[in-house]
Amino acid sequence: MSRHGKNAHEPRALNARILEARLRRVRHFVLDMDGTIYKGGTVFGDTAPFLRLLKKLRLGYTFITNNSSEGTAEYLARLERLGVKARPDELYTSTQATIEFLRAQCPGCQRLFVLGTPSLAAELAAAGFAPIPDSAAEEPDAVVVGFDTTLTYARLCRAAWWIASGKPFIATHPDRTCPTDQPTVLVDCGAICSALRAATGRAPDAVLGKPDPCMVRGVLQRHQLSADQLAVVGDRLYTDIVMAREAGALGVLVLTGETTPDEAQCAAPPPDLIVSGLGELGALLSKIHGTSTK
Repeated sequence: MSRHGKNAHEPRALNARILEARLRRVRHFVLDMDGTIYKGGTVFGDTAPFLRLLKKLRLGYTFITNNSSEGTAEYLARLERLGVKARPDELYTSTQATIEFLRAQCPGCQRLFVLGTPSLAAELAAAGFAPIPDSAAEEPDAVVVGFDTTLTYARLCRAAWWIASGKPFIATHPDRTCPTDQPTVLVDCGAICSALRAATGRAPDAVLGKPDPCMVRGVLQRHQLSADQLAVVGDRLYTDIVMAREAGALGVLVLTGETTPDEAQCAAPPPDLIVSGLGELGALLSKIHGTSTK
């Protein structure tokens, strides 16, 4: 079967029979945010009907994002402005994954130089860590780098200084750019880390967020699920789909964000399923479960 099929709702990438069996086992959907349910400040028209369908089918979902520039409360407020109501336990971010990593793997790291937004620093502080000011006299235990939309040259240089001095170098996520519906390129955490690596000769000691399967493990533990009961839906091959594959979950690529149809077709290994967007995925779920999308 061609990976692109003959009609809008024909399963792609996996054999149709295998795909149907795997989709029937799914009890929970991990939904990427920017590029999947919205782009920039614009929510996709298929988002609300898709979420209603999941509730109708009694299938759970968790919104997941690598974007560490905003805190949990800000994300919930953003979703609500876009017409999507969500509870705190329906959201999992790279900041939460970073906090869990620091607690488990770096128990002695309390003082942090945070190259990130005030929201990231505040969320780390609320979790018991101590973000320090930009001063050569204030020595950190580790450097945490996120998607810093408030980035200044001076703070970038200070982060490089502490990294070059041997401090643990933790990145919240690897994304090079952040999707947007505006005429600009949003330089993300991965690109900032590339600049720091070029300046210091050191790559991050740990990169949290997708595709690290810890993002999926947090959701599995929260809902007491096994990996084969989970589907990861996202727009990026190198984060969403890699994470799904490494975690043993079903990987569904939507073509509403970063990945182009040509890139999707050439992906090796391919996603388990490629769909144009949430509308096509919803139509496929409705067909499998024998219900209406309305």
